[in-house]
Amino acid sequence: MSVIEDPFGRKFPYLRLSVTDVCNFSCSYCLPDGYQKTGCESFLNISEIERLVRAFASMGTWKIRLTGGEPTVRKDFVDIAKMVASVPGIRKLAFTTNGYKLPQRAQGYFDAGLRAINISIDSLNAQKFHDITGHDRLNEVVSGVDAALEAGFEAVKINTVLLKGINDGELGSYLDFVKDKPISLRFIELMQTGDNQGYFKEHHLNANIIREELLQKGWQLQKREEGAGPAAEYSHTDYQGKIGLIAPYSKDFCKSCNRLRVSARGDLHLCLFGQGGHSLRPLLQDDDQIEELKETLMKLMSFKRSSHFLEQGDTGVRNNLSSVGG
Repeated sequence: MSVIEDPFGRKFPYLRLSVTDVCNFSCSYCLPDGYQKTGCESFLNISEIERLVRAFASMGTWKIRLTGGEPTVRKDFVDIAKMVASVPGIRKLAFTTNGYKLPQRAQGYFDAGLRAINISIDSLNAQKFHDITGHDRLNEVVSGVDAALEAGFEAVKINTVLLKGINDGELGSYLDFVKDKPISLRFIELMQTGDNQGYFKEHHLNANIIREELLQKGWQLQKREEGAGPAAEYSHTDYQGKIGLIAPYSKDFCKSCNRLRVSARGDLHLCLFGQGGHSLRPLLQDDDQIEELKETLMKLMSFKRSSHFLEQGDTGVRNNLSSVGG
């Protein structure tokens, strides 16, 4: 079996697969004006997704995360999840969500085969949550965390984008939140994109500030698990939950890269901040094309760069993160 590998010896067991660009929230750091229809909303259908997943799984990919936009806005999201979970070789199926209607839907997502969930909560203050997302749904989303735990999800994680002057004073509240919950809460550095440069300059906060606070409070860095995402995770004996830090501007961040991305329109993105995508969609139309698809994937890996070069101000062509699944 050919395993997906790049020129730097990195292997890729993890695929982030976007199923839609559409999002029903309007977060200030991503889609402050909400999702704007382009008239070209022709996203991969379930048959195309199946062929794509089968190809990746046959090349050593065993973890898939369904993303968006907001993936659950697709009416066939549960059907997609059931299909992906049934593909031989897929050992872990995850998804990222803003938590919309999660209290009512968590059990159904679990029953579809999803086993890991990342929920975005950028503030535990109701007014700040509204200001960031454009929605007054904090209580609903927090209830969704409990519903996911009750449903039996193996991994429940919270994503929190660090925003200077907005939520950077909430570390104590977040620590209280994970005190008695077996969840991982990850602080993510705000990343610069093509359309948020002013926002980035005003609100970017270096994750080292949080790291120092954690170390002072007795939190300890944990060993990275196989197939894990980019977070450096910390634990504390007095807490059930863990705290993770995702710091893309840190030195050697890309050395542990283990994931590829495919957009909702079928474009392979070798990096979140790469120079555009490579269309795979023409090779997703027939089962007989899977071998050609695999050969194409192997060839495209030669173009993967050693780093995203964000620290040099290179944002590639990425206008916002919703267009490629974050």
